[in-house]
Amino acid sequence: MCIVYAETAARDSLEQVISEALVQSGSDKSDVRGVCLGVSGVNHPSDQEKIENWIRDIFPSHVKVFVQNDAIVALASGTMGKLHGCVLIAGTGCIAYGFDEDGKEARASGGGPILGDWGSGYGIAAQALTAVIRAHDGRGPQTMLTSTILKALGLSSPDELIGWTYADPSWARIAALVPQVVSCAEAGDEISDKILVDAAEDLALSVKAVVQRLGLCGEDGTTSFPVVMVGGVLNANQKWDIGKEVSKRINRYFPGAQTIIPKVEPAVGAALLAMNFLSS
Repeated sequence: MCIVYAETAARDSLEQVISEALVQSGSDKSDVRGVCLGVSGVNHPSDQEKIENWIRDIFPSHVKVFVQNDAIVALASGTMGKLHGCVLIAGTGCIAYGFDEDGKEARASGGGPILGDWGSGYGIAAQALTAVIRAHDGRGPQTMLTSTILKALGLSSPDELIGWTYADPSWARIAALVPQVVSCAEAGDEISDKILVDAAEDLALSVKAVVQRLGLCGEDGTTSFPVVMVGGVLNANQKWDIGKEVSKRINRYFPGAQTIIPKVEPAVGAALLAMNFLSS
């Protein structure tokens, strides 16, 4: 019953977004030639097929429909529509995804923090919350995170964190605490600094895994290829800059890697992909 409700809600949201896009562009469904969607969690052909069928019910039969993982359209936003290289997304969640020149694909991470995505916003914040609890009950060292996070949440004691966390353990709600972790690291808190260093290393390792599986770096490891970096964790522009730390590590692994911060939104990447699919 819950699954059916969730699918209905997702379909209704999709229809609403499409309707709003058509209104804003002054277009009608009959004007559309192709639709490309980047959807988080689309990791299997059955996922793609289900969403493609939803879209086909909305548009006339002549409209071509393409459904991709959101990482693919993020890559296209940095390469102007070319599916070659690697993309690293680090926001609430994280994933690395890549293509070689022949269209072979590879991915790393993207399974959620329970399965090891510690470089994500959720992963960083969850480790910070854990550090506060461990400091409070004596299992870990004291940390500036305690006062900073309690103040941000309007709580008076670490004991209250347990109720706050499980009242609504949604990923985005937890990940919203990343700025507090960064501010503590900037102020010299060793626990916060270690959490961010480990996150940067984990994100760089995700890129390394994709690049090596696809051979993007060439036999000598110096071939040039793009690494598109997307997401609030990577583009926060703070003094303790996670994105820069990830880039440094990627370039240590692969001197030819060219890190790119897209100048356009992933939605533009989806539009570029739709144009490429239609012309191929």
